[in-house]
Amino acid sequence: MKEIVLTFGALYGGLAVILGAFGAHALKKRMSEDLLKSFETGVKYQMYHALALMLTAQLFSFESGIEQSAAICFIVGTLLFSFSIYGLCLSSMNGSKWRFLGPITPLGGLLLVNGWILLALSV
Repeated sequence: MKEIVLTFGALYGGLAVILGAFGAHALKKRMSEDLLKSFETGVKYQMYHALALMLTAQLFSFESGIEQSAAICFIVGTLLFSFSIYGLCLSSMNGSKWRFLGPITPLGGLLLVNGWILLALSV
């Protein structure tokens, strides 16, 4: 489990840097200021949780179900939260907003909150 958590942490961190640069340079002139702020929110939360995954992989043994569940919540929550924001922003920029992604963002947020609660319980 530790290797999986480290892998996702590293992948999410690297992708956050790439997507942050993409937003700051390639999308800056094509997106409205509000859409760009939303995109940046997705990048920030992705990086925060990439770092959380890297730290939890170093600090925990993942022998308990709570520690494993916290990591899974961070992994899935980040995917749902940040990547649904990216999809909403990019599709809105092209004039065809993918509305089906709207309910996915808060679901991802709930998983992230749940991950933090489980992390607190595991300490």
